[in-house]
Amino acid sequence: MEERVATARKTTTPSTSGTRKATAKRATAVKKTSSKQTVAKQAPARRTRAPENILAIDIGGTGLKAAIIDANGTMRTDRVRVATPHPCPPDLLVETLHTLVQPLVEQYPPQHISIGFPGFVRDNRVLTAPHLGVDGWNDVPLARLLGERLGVASVRMINDAEMQGFAAIEGRGLEFVLTLGTGAGTALFRDGELMPHLELAHHPVSKKHAYDEYIGDAARKKAGNKRWNARVEKVIGILESLVHYDKLWIGGGNAERLTFTLPPNVATVPNDRGIEGGARLWHPRSMRETRQLAAATQRTGEFE
Repeated sequence: MEERVATARKTTTPSTSGTRKATAKRATAVKKTSSKQTVAKQAPARRTRAPENILAIDIGGTGLKAAIIDANGTMRTDRVRVATPHPCPPDLLVETLHTLVQPLVEQYPPQHISIGFPGFVRDNRVLTAPHLGVDGWNDVPLARLLGERLGVASVRMINDAEMQGFAAIEGRGLEFVLTLGTGAGTALFRDGELMPHLELAHHPVSKKHAYDEYIGDAARKKAGNKRWNARVEKVIGILESLVHYDKLWIGGGNAERLTFTLPPNVATVPNDRGIEGGARLWHPRSMRETRQLAAATQRTGEFE
């Protein structure tokens, strides 16, 4: 009988011990799982990207303007300006811009450069430059030349009216941009997306004159502000019948000289928008290659 009890004790003891070990293992596993969950809950938020510095350059027939802006188009420096040399071949323009922006670049080294150019631009190359002179401006890789001179590889260049339009548009429907400066610049956007460029400045508006010669600054000085205003009002009517835009934005240095009452779907924008629009060139869906995000173009959300 005693042998049976002893055998029973020997049999139950290991079983109890095994149960305790299993329980301990389960408790350790639960503790580890809980610890991992705690670590996951306490994981730090994603780091925000460092603010980008963009050198925005607005090339005009009378003035060259530049500033450092951030990715939202807010100026980080004051705008600097210098008169445009005349005549102005490509090498002179590059050196003049280099001198102008050097203090800005030293203060806020840019990751990108945005250029608005008063002429026909395609694939970062200037095809025409009517306000800077004819000589030397035939298929010029201005973006690359300026980027190499400033030591910045990331450069984009579009027409100056298009760059100003990026800062003005609301991103809804068909929006047209008309700039009144040395000449007349135009740009067309659909739902915030930049459409192929049309040089309407060289399109005939009368028997003798194209838009440039009809409402440009030289025409304003020759005809006087009163007749010039009447011409601009006529052009607005022509553009409305040609494009049937939902909104017309008028920019450029001479926009402030308009004295007649604008139609309800026409508005003026400040001339410094040519600088601010440079930020939009670097948003992933601003260029024609891809469609825009509605929330971003309509300024009700952020870019992905």
